Amino acid sequence: MASRPLNDEEVLNEMNKMVAFIKQEAMEKAREIRVKADEEFAIEKAKLVKQEQQAIDAQYEKKRKGAEVAQKIAQSTLTNKSRLKLLHRREEHLQDLFSTSRASILALAKDGGRYVQFLEGVIVQGFLQVMEPSVTVHSRKRDVELVQQAANGAASTYNELSGRNISFEVEGSLSDDGAGGVKLISGSRRIMLDNTLDERLRLLEDRMLPEIRKDLFGANPNRKFYT
Repeated sequence: MASRPLNDEEVLNEMNKMVAFIKQEAMEKAREIRVKADEEFAIEKAKLVKQEQQAIDAQYEKKRKGAEVAQKIAQSTLTNKSRLKLLHRREEHLQDLFSTSRASILALAKDGGRYVQFLEGVIVQGFLQVMEPSVTVHSRKRDVELVQQAANGAASTYNELSGRNISFEVEGSLSDDGAGGVKLISGSRRIMLDNTLDERLRLLEDRMLPEIRKDLFGANPNRKFYT
């Protein structure tokens, strides 16, 4: 059977079908594009949000660390100030103690009987350390007579202890500003002994300072050994 040409109505129907098909394809394609665009937008949005969150977190962490450092510096400064203040008070206390000791020494030098006894003792020590036949004893000018008296007794004691005789001279060459005591110089001038009260107090302060600190303030936990 031979085909016949389509009439106008049939042509219009076919065209409508084609238009409908094309339109459907276009709508589905548009839907695919919109879905893909939404997915890409969501991904990009999530990326931007994550980047921004990371930036905020980094900024917060930087500020937090800065605040911690500032707090540690402030605490360290306060601790150092407190420690320095405590050390200053301790030093004042020690100086008061040494001032009291010096006052006691000055009082000794004003007590004639006790002072002569002290002088005789340190001069005997000096004679025994020097162990030479002659010694020069230096004292304050105002102590010359007392030192002469003490040296006479010391020479007798030295003879009893060592079996030797010793000659001496007393010179008032030391300053009257000192606390008292004597210096001994051997006849050969090779040995000099400082037995002044000022020097004895200084040595006592140096040797006893660690023990005094421990007795007054307790053991320092930062020090393992004491000398």
